[in-house]
Amino acid sequence: MEIRRYDPVDLDEIYQLFYDTVHQVNRADYSRPQVDAWAPREMDRDRWSTSLAAHETWVARKDGQVVGFGDLGEGGYLDRLYVHKDYTRQGIASAILYRLEQAALQQGCHRIYTEASITARPFFIQKGYQVVKKQEKPLRGQVFINFVMEKML
Repeated sequence: MEIRRYDPVDLDEIYQLFYDTVHQVNRADYSRPQVDAWAPREMDRDRWSTSLAAHETWVARKDGQVVGFGDLGEGGYLDRLYVHKDYTRQGIASAILYRLEQAALQQGCHRIYTEASITARPFFIQKGYQVVKKQEKPLRGQVFINFVMEKML
C-alpha cells in the first residue's frame, strides 16, 4: 500500500469511494434517506476539490486504486477519514490517521478532533479518542447522530 498526498486527479475516485462507503458501510447505522443526504449521487465538484486541496489530505492506494483518504482542516479538525468498502479492517484508516495526527503536530496542534459517525466511533475510541459530546446534526433535511471526539497529541 502507498500513502501519498492528495493529487487533483484523485477527485473522482475519492468521491466514488466516499459514496460507496457511506451507502454500504454506514448504511448499517443510518437510514436510506440519511445516507442519500450524506453522500448524494451528484458530487459538488467545486466544494470537494477546493476542500481537499486546501486541507492536509492523504490518499492510500493499493492494487491500482484509491482505498482510503483522510483530510485535516485548520486547528486540528479531522474532516474526513474513509476507507473503501472492500478494504476495511486492513489497517488503512490507522495508517492515514497516523499521517493526519503527525500533520496536526507539525502545524502546532496538540489536540485533534472530529465529528465521528456512529459507525466510526469505535475505531476512534480504539485510537485513544474521547467522546466530548453526542450531537444531532442537520444536513440536507436529515438529522444525524454523531459524536464530537478529541485526542490530545
